[in-house]
Amino acid sequence: MSTYKEVKRVTTHTLLEMKQRGEKISMLTAYDYSMATIVDQAGMDVILVGDSASNVMAGHETTLPITLDQMIYHAASVIRAVKRSLVVVDLPFGTYQGDSKEALRSAIRIMKEAEAHTVKLEGGREVIESVNRILSAGIPVMGHLGLTPQSIYKFGTYTVRAREEEEAKTLLEDAKLLEEAGCYALVLEKVPAGLAKQVAESINIPVIGIGAGGDVDGQVLVMHDMLGITKEFSPRFLRRYNNLFDEIKGSFERYIKDVKSQDFPNKSEQYK
Repeated sequence: MSTYKEVKRVTTHTLLEMKQRGEKISMLTAYDYSMATIVDQAGMDVILVGDSASNVMAGHETTLPITLDQMIYHAASVIRAVKRSLVVVDLPFGTYQGDSKEALRSAIRIMKEAEAHTVKLEGGREVIESVNRILSAGIPVMGHLGLTPQSIYKFGTYTVRAREEEEAKTLLEDAKLLEEAGCYALVLEKVPAGLAKQVAESINIPVIGIGAGGDVDGQVLVMHDMLGITKEFSPRFLRRYNNLFDEIKGSFERYIKDVKSQDFPNKSEQYK
């Protein structure tokens, strides 16, 4: 019987093979060693070290404030835990837009200092020069279209993208452009399910959705959201698999009570 240590690593090629045989791809965020260990051992295909760390780990309102150094710290912590999953790391805001040389420097730092497997960046034609330059260095790139949270102040809202025909047409063209450039996969965030299906059927690389319906090649969620650690964020696409906020808070409350009442530590929990 195969042991965990013998598990074959997931690669970018693995994801392509999964799409070709119709096997759905599971993807989840992680930001630290302990949680990444659990995610990896559960059998997750892809771990995303997302710039959502800016929200769930640092408490910022948007993903914009997180720095490249901070992303490298989180990514390195995750990489040290992982034996199976493909680890994708977000290039944070300001490290690739408008300057393809800066984009390459940022991607190289993530690959060298965090020992990441691949990088992800948001946008289509407006960042294609950066995509091309990163790919030219042999660094795998995952694209991200639809709702791109780093552009939140341009959009002004987190509502569904590409409902209008013109925006939908642009998104489809951008997906094909990213595939042609050499991206190995694409995230589609908060777009109509019908459009997401059309994109997934129009390109050969895997399309991983978040709020993009079930007809794409895989799904991604933010760990803290699906575990119920965060309570205030409840979009339609989110399924909560636990209610850890209340469970963990309850554990803390019991610990406080036991300390105050001198129930903890008891005689069996101390040394002679």
